[in-house]
Amino acid sequence: MRLITCRYRNKTHIGVMDGERALLPALHRDWRGRYADMLALIDAGERGLDEVRAFIAAAGAGIAVAGRDVRLLAPIPRPRQNVICLGWNYADHVQETAAKAGRETKLPEHPVVFTKDASSVAGPYDDFVYDADVSRRMDWEVELGVVLGRGARKVGKHEALAHVFGYTVINDVTARDLQKRHRQFFIGKSLPGSCPMGPCIVTADEIPDPQNLALSSTLNGVVKQNSTTASQIFDVATVIAILSRGLALEPGMVISTGTPDGVGYARNPPEYLQPGDLIECEVEGVGKLANRIVAADGGDGKEE
Repeated sequence: MRLITCRYRNKTHIGVMDGERALLPALHRDWRGRYADMLALIDAGERGLDEVRAFIAAAGAGIAVAGRDVRLLAPIPRPRQNVICLGWNYADHVQETAAKAGRETKLPEHPVVFTKDASSVAGPYDDFVYDADVSRRMDWEVELGVVLGRGARKVGKHEALAHVFGYTVINDVTARDLQKRHRQFFIGKSLPGSCPMGPCIVTADEIPDPQNLALSSTLNGVVKQNSTTASQIFDVATVIAILSRGLALEPGMVISTGTPDGVGYARNPPEYLQPGDLIECEVEGVGKLANRIVAADGGDGKEE
């Protein structure tokens, strides 16, 4: 299933995308407030998914609305905790970063982990507000997002994928100047709206192999990143297993699994997002984000 969170007639719903239709169970009187949000559905596990499937099959066309009539939000508009992110998880991205810094390429021996503040999550088609007073070096990073469905503590790699609820798309928008200024990732990764997510969560049963997915980003229609999750240094199962050694992973936790090469700051000359730009990020079989950059003050926001 392709699970969504959306606004329809001034109410927030969870539902399922079925082609060009959005199926919203709460439109049927028998739903009666079950699973009011995506986190509640995730907490219910397979039982909840089975219930949604059965309800949709029984409800028929009465819960269907045109997809164009809903506004898609991030599937989890406000995670319970920060989004866990992987840095330098593609060899080609490590290489371009090292080349930019003029140092020898050395692949990480262990996952490089940081977080984005939960408040940074935005919808799949939301505008990103570019505030030149805060940062003039906003960059793009297409990533496969993993949503956990079961708690995990010290799980083995062979069982790690059984803890996955589903997959989504994330753009790890990054303020490179803040990242450099503060000598760590958190502030530069956590500006409001800097974690577009969606357009849905594709349940894990529809993606049996997360290591065989193409992913790409385009800026104003020009391809900037084009790779595959097969190129990850640490695959999804390994990441979950390693994180679970030291962390108590919980249902609804979101993991963003790193970006391939082609980011803006590593280009010659560097490229950064500007007001008026449209940045699109896509993961095969999951979906596409499309976010317009708009100036905070209505001006062009460009550096003179």
